[in-house]
Amino acid sequence: MSATTPVISATGLYTPPESISNAELVTSFNTYVERFNAAYAAEIAAGTVAELQPSSVEFIEKASGIKARHVISKAPILDPEIMAPRWAERPNEEISVLAEIGVKAAEDALARAGRAAADVDAVLCAASNMQRAYPAMAIEIQQELGIEGFGFDMNVACSSATFGIQTAADYVRAGHARSVLVVSPEVCSGHLNWRDRDSHFIFGDVATAVLVEAEDLAPRPHWEIVGTRLKTVFSNNIRNNFGFLNRATPDTAGAADKLFVQEGRKVFKEVVPMVATMIVEEAQRLGLEPAALRRLWLHQANQGMNRLISQRVLGHEASEDESPTVLDTYGNTSSAGSIIAFHLNSADLAPGDTGLICSFGAGYSAGTVFVRKVG
Repeated sequence: MSATTPVISATGLYTPPESISNAELVTSFNTYVERFNAAYAAEIAAGTVAELQPSSVEFIEKASGIKARHVISKAPILDPEIMAPRWAERPNEEISVLAEIGVKAAEDALARAGRAAADVDAVLCAASNMQRAYPAMAIEIQQELGIEGFGFDMNVACSSATFGIQTAADYVRAGHARSVLVVSPEVCSGHLNWRDRDSHFIFGDVATAVLVEAEDLAPRPHWEIVGTRLKTVFSNNIRNNFGFLNRATPDTAGAADKLFVQEGRKVFKEVVPMVATMIVEEAQRLGLEPAALRRLWLHQANQGMNRLISQRVLGHEASEDESPTVLDTYGNTSSAGSIIAFHLNSADLAPGDTGLICSFGAGYSAGTVFVRKVG
């Protein structure tokens, strides 16, 4: 390797202290359903309003594999009269919520690498759910950490972190930067419709950070970035219309259209073969045998999707060791999911072991980052 070979020096994680179990979520949702059906009993009987159906712990776990999720605003989400996160709006002089959790994840990554913020050249805030349009969240994180250089935001939905890693790696290869933080603060609870039976259980909140550096700077052990590949194919099957041109709140008419919506069966059918084929083809291009990959750190969206993708890549149903899951306790955390899986399940690999960080989601978007441990 050379001085311009990009590596992952360290990763960082911030987990909100509050968590919502499926049982808590179902109790709240079913209370809302009961109240709604009682309030609209006449309209339901007349056929002008559809009766809402209750949820259950069994339904959620069978549909997704999720058992709990961390959030930054638990009580309002579980309040049947609100069912959305709420926090006090902060003045411009105070750090924003998204930047705050991003900074905590970044500080964790820097500490693990033994690196000072002054050593970092750039900050990429790569996430699905930006708190505002501008100034960039990345620049606020940069300011809070005391980093010189530059920062910018990027959004490729659930693939934002892997797209960010390739961008950071390209900066290192080109000599434009030697140390880049890719920060993914995901407050997914804000765009989720907690009153939709088919999706109210999906998302959680978290923040991750990945420190990408030139190989000669990196501590040992670290992870050589063997190769990356990105892919996008337009689809409306996962969509969120909220934004400054299409504003709504959970309390206004038509708000459901401005929150997360998906055609889950279509997503499953279309994304699984696309991602599996992409992984196999890129591994072969890099001279790697897909079945010999030591570990797959896949996007934590759905247990069934991960099982099928890993099976098509490895040629057999993956064990928990080969394809670890954090979905059960974190839920879907959008771009942060595969990074959490890597962060929590990579220290045990031996030097020379090769693995894959992979994301996929709305867009459609997909990103692969093949890595090799260097002792």
